[in-house]
Amino acid sequence: MSQVLGIRELGQLDYERTWLAMQRFTEARKQQPDTQDEVWLVQHPPVFTQGQAGKAEHLLLPGDIPVVKSDRGGQVTYHGPGQMVAYLLLDVRRLGFGVRELVSRMERCLIELLASYGVNAQAKVDAPGVYVDGAKIASLGLRIRNGCSFHGLALNVDMDLEPFRRINPCGYAGLAMTQLRDHAGPIEFAEVSARLRAQLVKHLDYAEQTTLTGGID
Repeated sequence: MSQVLGIRELGQLDYERTWLAMQRFTEARKQQPDTQDEVWLVQHPPVFTQGQAGKAEHLLLPGDIPVVKSDRGGQVTYHGPGQMVAYLLLDVRRLGFGVRELVSRMERCLIELLASYGVNAQAKVDAPGVYVDGAKIASLGLRIRNGCSFHGLALNVDMDLEPFRRINPCGYAGLAMTQLRDHAGPIEFAEVSARLRAQLVKHLDYAEQTTLTGGID
């Protein structure tokens, strides 16, 4: 099963509901080591999430947007409609990746996806994520438990970027944020999803992908 990546297209879901489902999925793998790896593609209603190392001073003016303290790595970020979030529920030991290698593969996946739209993007050694002309277009945050990953990546596609100004994104004061629409014009969200799926299969060394149906509860 490790050669086939199962992908769920979940639409828009509450962040905490999705997070708890990821925890349950990962915990269940201890009793079911042959579980197929999955990626969950989702959008969230507006929410700020604060990683394990997150510091309160990076939440400047959250206003009416809720703040959730999460168990992923990293500082504070924003999720909202128009942002594509991919949660990577992978048996990293089975894949043979270290954490740094997994992060690098995720970054290459995003860089090639953006290149397919004619957008030149880069990774930074000291600040995980993907950047276009110094502005951040995609954020990464993972948790590894019992050799398995959860959480993942968030790509700004076509969204309201204003809430990022209410925080220090990823702990960096004044970090500029950008999105795919601003570099490639009008974007079909479903097409971005299809291209992301293909890149994940390629860069995570799966033979193929399959679409999984059903919810996550």
